[in-house]
Amino acid sequence: MQVLGEPQWRERTAAHEARVDAATAAHLSRRRDHRTHPVEDFLFTYYSFKPAQLRRWHPGAGVRLEGAARAPHRDWRFYAVEGDQARVDTDAFQAARGDTVRFVRDLLVRTAGRPARFGCFGLHEWAMVYRLDPSDVRHSGWPLRLGPEGTDTVVESHQVACSHFDAYRFFTADAMPRNALRPTRESQSELEQPGCLHAGMDLYKWAHKLVPAIPSDLVMDCFELARDVRSLDMRAAPYDLRELGYEPVAIETPEGKAEYAAEQRGFSVRGQALRARLVEAIDAVTSQAARP
Repeated sequence: MQVLGEPQWRERTAAHEARVDAATAAHLSRRRDHRTHPVEDFLFTYYSFKPAQLRRWHPGAGVRLEGAARAPHRDWRFYAVEGDQARVDTDAFQAARGDTVRFVRDLLVRTAGRPARFGCFGLHEWAMVYRLDPSDVRHSGWPLRLGPEGTDTVVESHQVACSHFDAYRFFTADAMPRNALRPTRESQSELEQPGCLHAGMDLYKWAHKLVPAIPSDLVMDCFELARDVRSLDMRAAPYDLRELGYEPVAIETPEGKAEYAAEQRGFSVRGQALRARLVEAIDAVTSQAARP
């Protein structure tokens, strides 16, 4: 067990809160004004972790905080107090979330062990609007860069090969048969691969589902990867978001494909490093819980 004195954990708490405040300020401002953003709001609407939850600093399993009487953690779920120290109660966490812990670890290890593929070119977003009436498009307030017919032509002239179920399930009915794969929730562990943008974004989901056993700095590192990936995801999407400062990645051209794949490779490297850290953090949870 690592022990943090009260000045140490207070300093880390303040640094984490400042980091989260900077990352969530624009979203919270828009929410107060009832405004939306098609790119930046995704991490707060698609994923279930609220900004206030993200702002709570957790040391992770295997760390004790001195000054427990003055630590807010003493009143939080999955924490135990022993004398003047507070810590994550890994036994209670494992009892309540053991199935999730095992599923996430297995998924991360399997995904990390597969070769990354970089030939999808973000066509999942195009498949989500294929042959839709413009009024039914998810981000209908923003124009399609090539128009409805041009967008459909891009889908029809490419091989769509999405391996991620939570992207595939949003395909239009006409687009689903065009996909080379048929991802399901049950086949998720067999199909996910480290080049997939959505698999990279979902590292944030897996991290926040394991809070408070996962340290907050790792959760935020996953958040920042998801934020950066989301930007590419929408720059390569069929929407014209230049008014918001997002220069399109024209994946219908050879130059755009090369640009997309290059950025995708960089995100894959970052994602693999985070997968390794998440597996290490999960193993810390199980090893602490296994101790008598």
